[in-house]
Amino acid sequence: MRSRYTAFTLGDEAYLLASWHPSSRPAAIDFTAEPARKWIGLQIRQHVQTGADTAVVEFVARYRVGGRAHRLHETSRFVRTEGRWQYVEGDIQE
Repeated sequence: MRSRYTAFTLGDEAYLLASWHPSSRPAAIDFTAEPARKWIGLQIRQHVQTGADTAVVEFVARYRVGGRAHRLHETSRFVRTEGRWQYVEGDIQE
C-alpha cells in the first residue's frame, strides 16, 4: 500500500498499473483529468491477511487541492499473484 501511495505522489503510472490486478486495472491513469492533488500523508489504519493470497488494508491518505485539505479513507482489497501483491478494488468511507 505504501508503495502505491508513493507512486500516486510521483505520478508513476507504470508502477500503479503494474501493481493493479488485471481484473480491475484501467487501461491508463490520467493524472491531468482531475484537479492537481498534493499528497501530504498516509496513515495505515489496519491491515489484515484474509487468506494465503488475499489481504485488506484500511488507510487514510491526506492531500490538498487548491490549498484546501482533503482525505481519502478507503478499505482496499489485495490479492497476491505470482508473489506480488496487487490492488483489486476498494470501498471509500465517507
